[in-house]
Amino acid sequence: MDDDFMALIPKHREYINSLIESNAIDQYVVTMESQKIWITVSAENKKQVKKYLSGSPIYKYWKFEIEELVVVDGQLHRLPAVQLN
Repeated sequence: MDDDFMALIPKHREYINSLIESNAIDQYVVTMESQKIWITVSAENKKQVKKYLSGSPIYKYWKFEIEELVVVDGQLHRLPAVQLN
C-alpha cells in the first residue's frame, strides 16, 4: 500500500458508503492480515457487479473474482426475536 493508494482510500470509502446506502452492497469486509476484501453485492448479473466495482477509485489495484451466491444467511438476515411485554 503506497502513498498513492492510501490517498484514494477516503474517496473509495465515500463510494462504498454510497453503494451501501443505495442497497447495492449488503456487506463490505476488509482484513488487514491478508489484505483481502469480501463484498456481498445485490445485482442482476456479474456485469452489473463489475460496473459497481469499476466505479471505485482503487479499482485499478484490485484483482477479483465474482461468484454468484446461492445461500446467504446469518443473524442480520433473520427477523428480530419477539419480546412479550
